[in-house]
Amino acid sequence: MALEITRLELSACALRSEARRARDVGQARRLLALALVLEGASRTEAARAGGMDRQTLRDWVIRYNEAGVAGLVDRPRSGRPPRLNDAQMAELDRLVEVGPDVAVHGVVRWRCVDLQAQIKARFDVELSERQVGRLLHQLNFTRLSVRPRHPQADEAGQEAFKKNFAALVSRALPDHARGNPLEIWFQDEARIGQKDTLTRLWARTGSRPRAPHDTRYEWACLFGAVCPQRAVGAALVLPYADSQAMNLHLREIGRTVAPGAHAVLVLDGTGWHTSTSLRPPDNLSLICLPPYAPELNPVENVWEYLRKNNLALHVYDTYDDIVDACCNAWNRLIAAPASLTSITQRAWDLAS
Repeated sequence: MALEITRLELSACALRSEARRARDVGQARRLLALALVLEGASRTEAARAGGMDRQTLRDWVIRYNEAGVAGLVDRPRSGRPPRLNDAQMAELDRLVEVGPDVAVHGVVRWRCVDLQAQIKARFDVELSERQVGRLLHQLNFTRLSVRPRHPQADEAGQEAFKKNFAALVSRALPDHARGNPLEIWFQDEARIGQKDTLTRLWARTGSRPRAPHDTRYEWACLFGAVCPQRAVGAALVLPYADSQAMNLHLREIGRTVAPGAHAVLVLDGTGWHTSTSLRPPDNLSLICLPPYAPELNPVENVWEYLRKNNLALHVYDTYDDIVDACCNAWNRLIAAPASLTSITQRAWDLAS
């Protein structure tokens, strides 16, 4: 028996167009099956093409005749009611966002077992730790490593720095640089040595993976600077960090600035960055970050990336081995400009 489609405002071609635009896979299959019906295919052929039996296809034809294209979307299923209602989920969201009070809750961070107890005490609902984890994912929470914050950090000052960054850049420009193309650079140093960091890696559940970790103290200083907009960098590996070494790095940055452009170099206020003996090249001006604000310097993210992906889990026998490792890691990052930009780009430095 042929199927009868009584809604004829959409042709078979139009139904296929709707299928291409459909976000729901099931709806797209049903639209294509109905298009075959309109084109004269048999019930068996149309049902097989749509991945269903003939009776199911008949049911979808009835739904289409009643509600059109929108009727081909799966209706919500009632299923089991959620364990927590909307108000309780909102309260759980606030609880996790604010974090625990160690004086009240006895912990400095939430674990699923702690939230399990809180849900029982607040809502009289018993959940397993796995169910608590699912609720946290529903609320868009995940486990992340925290960023260190100095106790004397001035968050208001940091926000003011970002908001007024364009004005700070303008004031830092010398007269001869006004009107020239402008580049924003960021600079920092990292100490890389034999006693370096470990990192996370994939391993069998329940195992305790081991990795080489030296206990000696030979080290080198990696001076690094990046320009996120151009996805370029300039680095030196030196045995010390002082004003003389900083002058060498400033000259290296100046050579990397695009011809005819002027660069503003953003850096922290450590002693050799503010020394009166610094002699920046003519195409370079310096801006100091607010105190205790490493999170405003994207080169900090570069160090984290290099340590985790290139410099950890190694034993360096000599100083030259450390220098080679630093050079190889830096050059590998510079050779991947998309990664460099992804790591170092900041929205607030674009307004300048």
